[in-house]
Amino acid sequence: MNLHGKDIKIFSGNSNRELSEEIASKVGLPLGASVVSTFSDGEIAISINEVVRGSDVFIIQSTCTPVNDNLMELLIMIDALKRASAGRITAVMPYFGYARQDRKAKARDPISAKLVANLITKAGADRVLTMDLHAPQLQGFFDIPVDHLLGSPILAQHFYKKFAGQVDDVVVVSPDVGSVGRSRKFAEKLEVPLAIIDKRRPKANVCEIMNIIGDVKGKRAVLVDDLIDTGGTVVNAASALTDMGATEVYACCTHGVLSGPAIDRMRTSCIKELVTLNTISITKDKKISKITTLSVADVFAEAIERIYGDISISTLFTQL
Repeated sequence: MNLHGKDIKIFSGNSNRELSEEIASKVGLPLGASVVSTFSDGEIAISINEVVRGSDVFIIQSTCTPVNDNLMELLIMIDALKRASAGRITAVMPYFGYARQDRKAKARDPISAKLVANLITKAGADRVLTMDLHAPQLQGFFDIPVDHLLGSPILAQHFYKKFAGQVDDVVVVSPDVGSVGRSRKFAEKLEVPLAIIDKRRPKANVCEIMNIIGDVKGKRAVLVDDLIDTGGTVVNAASALTDMGATEVYACCTHGVLSGPAIDRMRTSCIKELVTLNTISITKDKKISKITTLSVADVFAEAIERIYGDISISTLFTQL
């Protein structure tokens, strides 16, 4: 593994060009000259139009919808840059797709997250920079260094400002037992109590609210999760909280996947505001008044500069 490049070059795939440009601008550099397109038969075509020999190259690409196209763009761009003698290649993945397929839930299931990690490593990446993996232990799926940033400080700061520091009647709610650790840290940042929703999911993308552990009556509830996909979990949770006497319900997540019926569910739900980060680009048809998007460009730009300068980025994990 190469330890350092002579200068920084930032390239982007097509998954979230707007975020890539924002990150590059904050670093003080233009995006690298490249073209990511397709041949007539649908194969990915990559052209790197500047010299990268010996450079510290960062490729910004979330593996969101269309997941497989964006993943192939990343893999082929890594290969192209490796063959162009880049000094070091970092895959900057604000959102890491396939992360939920991280174990065998039943017989003969694949562990697709490990496969994707192997593909990225084998393609030639020297390290990975990402944010809020679905499970932190996914870092161990990679045989290369992983810098794992957290989005919760950005979200917590937003709500602290929104409530103008008046958080006596605020409660943070974990939508399931698996998110308790994340929600507890969020609650600690706001210095408010924590409630937990106990649910059972009979099948994929379908959930049933069972019980609420903690006091939410007469309080403003903030649901915290790492990602929101079809929205079933968070919408059902919001309804349960309202039934239990919560005066207002807010929701926040790092990754707004928002697939399938998610937008319709949000539009008709009792959720007052959904706050998400721009790790995934939200298309125009998904932009509704209830959804607020915050930028992660500052934290990723700072992380890129620190990686290049061989400076610790651990303080970024917890900064507000």
